[in-house]
Amino acid sequence: MTATQRPAPGTPAGPHPTDPGDIRVSYRRFAGVRTRVLEVGPPVAEPEDRVPRRGLGKRTPARAHTRPTAPRLVLLHGYCDSADTWRPVLALFAEAGVPAIAVDLPGFGEAQPLRPGPMLPQLDAFTAAVIREQAVLGTVVLAGNSLGGTMSLRAAQNPRLPIAGVASIAAPGFVDSWLVRTVAKYPLPLRLYSALPLPIPGFLVRAVAEQVVPRLLYADSATADVEQVRRFTALFPDYRATTARLEEARQLVSELATAYQLDSVRVPLLVVVCGKDKLVTAASGRQLHALVPHSRLLVRENWGHCPQLDDPIELSELLGYFAAGVSRTRRTDNVTGLFGQDTAAG
Repeated sequence: MTATQRPAPGTPAGPHPTDPGDIRVSYRRFAGVRTRVLEVGPPVAEPEDRVPRRGLGKRTPARAHTRPTAPRLVLLHGYCDSADTWRPVLALFAEAGVPAIAVDLPGFGEAQPLRPGPMLPQLDAFTAAVIREQAVLGTVVLAGNSLGGTMSLRAAQNPRLPIAGVASIAAPGFVDSWLVRTVAKYPLPLRLYSALPLPIPGFLVRAVAEQVVPRLLYADSATADVEQVRRFTALFPDYRATTARLEEARQLVSELATAYQLDSVRVPLLVVVCGKDKLVTAASGRQLHALVPHSRLLVRENWGHCPQLDDPIELSELLGYFAAGVSRTRRTDNVTGLFGQDTAAG
């Protein structure tokens, strides 16, 4: 077994403010990591017992269990994010009856922390366990934003994983912004920050984060959702936590240098480029598209780094159509019927 179901523990704070009743919350283990799962769509019926039954002295053959064929979207979040980033999209999937789950990746949200050492192999094992669990229930389509896009691409590189298609949204590691490159190549600012003789007061750290976070994640910071911004800034409560997150980011960016083996990607791939992304440039998505010849490229000029926050309605429709298309057939050629052009400006 790759995962075990656990009942959701009681939360004194009550349900999430933006959580409709159709989003089910549970706690499971994947690759030994306990995490939180947000899930929508019709509950999957348990397979019937295959043991023959006796009735009036005769054996009644048990019904054969039929594997579900409906596509199941697995949504992966980015660095310093959590499954909560997908709540607006999940709510729309719930209304449409689309089965989907979002999970807290190890080290983020309510998941257990990452162990010391390389981060990407740990995230690979976790993602593979989620895929294998969901593949029992239906055709798996991965959609990942930022770090989640990286994990989706790395999963697609593994031919042993049962994946029907991947949508990669703003995956880093190709042509990143000056900010990401600075974190990777010039750690001096991080060292200076951590070596300050007096720690910066927590209230000042949070005040700065409240100004910076909306500008990095949204296309237009004026439209930022207060609850989503508060969730991000909670990750930087004080000087020590901020220093740890920055050092972790530096390690992750360094690992991205050897993260991809794109010639191994055989499944349909949709590359989503966000024109107003301040962390991963549009050139990065175009390079990914060029490196995977059978991929499709979709450009949305009015989206920021997290389109699930900027435009959940259009993104949910896009992912729903993509999942429905690739689940009908696993032949790469058929995915070209989903879009009329290689690029589309929003």
